[in-house]
Amino acid sequence: MVNRAVISYGLQSVDGDRIVREYLLLGLRLDRLQPGLVDSFTGDRALRRAVDVEPRPHPVALTEQARLLRRELPGADLEPDRKRFLDAHLVAAETIARKFAGVRVGFVEEVSAYFQVDIRPGHPDTYRRAHANLDELLPGPGTLAERLADHRVLDEVPPRRLKATVHALSSALRDRVRQRFELPSNEVVEYEVVTDKPWSGFNYYLGGFRSRVAINADLGHRMSNLPHLVAHESYPGHHTEHCRKEVGLVGKRGHAEQSLFLINTPQCLMAEGMAELGLHAVVGAGWGRWAEEIMADLGLRMEGELAERVENALSGLLTVRQDAALMLHDRRAHPDDVVDYLCRWLLVPERRARHMLRFLGDPLWRAYTTTYVEGVRLVRAWLDLRARTDTLSDRYLRLLDEPLVPAALAEEVAAGVPWLSGDPG
Repeated sequence: MVNRAVISYGLQSVDGDRIVREYLLLGLRLDRLQPGLVDSFTGDRALRRAVDVEPRPHPVALTEQARLLRRELPGADLEPDRKRFLDAHLVAAETIARKFAGVRVGFVEEVSAYFQVDIRPGHPDTYRRAHANLDELLPGPGTLAERLADHRVLDEVPPRRLKATVHALSSALRDRVRQRFELPSNEVVEYEVVTDKPWSGFNYYLGGFRSRVAINADLGHRMSNLPHLVAHESYPGHHTEHCRKEVGLVGKRGHAEQSLFLINTPQCLMAEGMAELGLHAVVGAGWGRWAEEIMADLGLRMEGELAERVENALSGLLTVRQDAALMLHDRRAHPDDVVDYLCRWLLVPERRARHMLRFLGDPLWRAYTTTYVEGVRLVRAWLDLRARTDTLSDRYLRLLDEPLVPAALAEEVAAGVPWLSGDPG
């Protein structure tokens, strides 16, 4: 049943704590309809227990609840940044509930409601330039796809060495992060190697400054890829963000809404964008040589400088996966055509392309590719607008500590002036 008491009348201030509580209950109830939608919840356990024993909620009632909460939010006694965060997430929650209720929502509209970004296809000329750059970096006989595959074979981490390599990278990154950002003394990340998953890595934040990070061994991992993956999942990515927000926003400032991390909401685009740029933030240019030294200590040979240059060239193919999602869900292309597209432009073998298709076709994750693509573009543009007196770490710290949403970053980027990103104009 929808609680009609959430409607406010007149000029009386609305209890913000109650709105936050209703938002948390809404997210937990949505998870009853699609388990896995709540990525983590570290708030009041009594709320979880109460939802677990309720009758299965009806999605139409949850849709109405999201709308009612949005309607009264402007009158709540909450700070503007909290209102903006809650409004954005209630829009996403309403869209999730509408889809559960059987309402047909166009894919582009769905992505916009979830993540506050409008998506469009990339341009093949951009991909051709990336291919040309790779062609120069990887000369020799065979097609470019074959040469890239050969390069990746030489870059592979032996499966039996995977966990040790992950731990070495995690330790090195943790040291760097602790030099820049304060972390709780009792924070810890545990790693496990798994199989048969649609993703390459996943952070399960357990609360109390603890994470379990799963690494999918099915895909094979490369020496040039693992530093990004560990930075993404742990330091300074998801684990670091969860820890700092649990200490700051939740613990010190009382933003209980931050104790819920709901898939397919704006906080996902923020989290994935900053996590994808984690290695950029704490190591930066020269990360290839840095990683090469760590690999050498493990008895692994890595061509760090070449790996970094290849990865930079591959960044020109960032939007290909989003193109594939648009083909599949917006244009209703045949899955085989989507696989062909991925193979052509990403230069991956069919097996890898079909694994990507599995992620793109998953009901829970079908829109999620946008968080990586548009998240990286938006967060990178915002980081690049830092004032000359600010370091990259200073700027990145705002992402870790503040309740920012994509629309807020986009506004700052749009309002950027020349002296913020370079010499005075």
